[in-house]
Amino acid sequence: MRAAAHQDRYELPLSTDSAEAAEAYRDGIDLMLSAWPGAAEAFDRAIAADPEFALAHAARARIHSFYQQGEAARKAAAAARQLVARRGTERERGTERERGHVETLALAVEGNLPAALSSALRHLESFPRDAVVMSLPLGAFGLFAFSGMAEHDRARQELCERYAPHYGEDWWFLSNYGWAMTENGEVAKGRAMTERAFDMRRANAYAAHALLHAMFEGGSVADADALVTQWIGSYDRSGILYGHIYWHQALGALELDDASKALSIYETILQPSVTVAPPLNAMSDCASLLWRLLAYGHPVPANLWADAEAYAKVQFPKSSLPFVEMHMALLAAATSDQALLEERLRVIEQRLADGKLAAGPVVPQICRAMNAFAGEDFRTCVALLEPVLDDVVRIGGSHAQREIIEDTFIVALIRASELPRAQALLDHRLHRRPSPRDARWRDAATR
Repeated sequence: MRAAAHQDRYELPLSTDSAEAAEAYRDGIDLMLSAWPGAAEAFDRAIAADPEFALAHAARARIHSFYQQGEAARKAAAAARQLVARRGTERERGTERERGHVETLALAVEGNLPAALSSALRHLESFPRDAVVMSLPLGAFGLFAFSGMAEHDRARQELCERYAPHYGEDWWFLSNYGWAMTENGEVAKGRAMTERAFDMRRANAYAAHALLHAMFEGGSVADADALVTQWIGSYDRSGILYGHIYWHQALGALELDDASKALSIYETILQPSVTVAPPLNAMSDCASLLWRLLAYGHPVPANLWADAEAYAKVQFPKSSLPFVEMHMALLAAATSDQALLEERLRVIEQRLADGKLAAGPVVPQICRAMNAFAGEDFRTCVALLEPVLDDVVRIGGSHAQREIIEDTFIVALIRASELPRAQALLDHRLHRRPSPRDARWRDAATR
C-alpha cells in the first residue's frame, strides 16, 4: 500500500486519495470533538467524495450512536469494518492504526462497552495521538464513566496525564484534561486549564460545558450564569450540548432559590416537545431537573412529569445503562408508575444476579430509595441510600449529575427529623464549596 497523501490534524495518515474527503473529515472531527453543529454533514461530504473512506464511515456511525440511531450506526460501522479489512490487495484501504480505530469505534457503537474500553486503551499505547479513540474513555458519558468502576474520575485524569506529552497545547485535549482534573477534585487547576482551552477555540461547546462543571464544583454560580448568557448566542440550538448547557444554568437558578427561572428553562429549552438533544441528554436533563424542583419543595405541573415519562418510555424501552435506570426510576417514582418501576427493577435484579451489572447493587438500591422519597417515606429512603452513597459514582455521569442522589438523601434526613446527621453532611459540603442552597438547608436543619 502506498504512503497516504493526506493526514488528520494530529498528523496521522488518512487512507483516501481525495483531498476533498480528507478536508471534510478533518473539519468533521473538529466539530465532533467540540460538540459543534455540522459534524454529521461534514462526514457525509467526506463519504460522498470517497465512498470507500473507512474512517469517515466510522465517524458517521459515532454521530448516529449519539442520537440512538442504532440501525444506521451499526450499518455505518459495518461498512467501515469491511473497508479496512481489505488488506494485501490493490484495494487495501486501511493502515494498522485505522483498523484499530475502526474496530474500537465499532465496538462502542455496538454497545460492547467493556471490549471497547479495552480496545481503546490498547490502541492508544501504539497510537496515542488518535484523538477520536482517546475521546471514547473520557467525559461524563464515556467508557470509563459507564464501566461501573468506582475510580473512573481518577482513571480519566491518569489517562490524560499519561498522554499529555503527545498533545501539548491542543485545544481539544486541554478541554478534556481540565475537566478530568475538575471531576477528580482538582477544581482550581481544572478550571484554569479549561479556560485556557476555551480561549484557544471559543466555538467549543465541550470546553464551555467543562468550564460550567468547574464553576459548579467551585460554587461560582454567578460566573456560570454569565458564561451561559454571554456565550450561548454563538451556539446553534441544534448543538448536541445546547440544552444541557441551559440545564447547568437552571441548576444555578435553583442554587439561588429561583424556581421560576429553572422551570422556564425547562419549558422553553429542555422538555421533550421542544428539545433536539440526543435522547440520553434529553431524558436525563428532564428527569433530574424536575426531580430537583420536587425534592427542593417546588411545585411541578403534572403534565411535565407525564410528558417526560412518556418520552423516556419510547426512547429507553429496555433495561439500559445504570445511569439511565436511575433517571427512569425518578420518573416512575414521581408519577407513581409502580408497574414501570417494578418491571425495570425486575430486569435490573436479574442482570445483577447474572453478573451483568458492573455497577452492582447500588443501582436497584437507588431506584427503591427514590420511590420511597416520592412516597414521603423518608426514613426508608435514608435507610436505603446511606449504605450505598459511596458507590453512587459507579452509575456514571458527572458529579453534578450524580449529586442529585446526595441532595435527595439530605432532604430526606431533614424531613425525617435526622437533623444532626443532615447538619454534619451539609457542613462537609459547605467546607468544600460555597452553596446558597446548602446554606438554606443548613439553616433549616438547625430549627
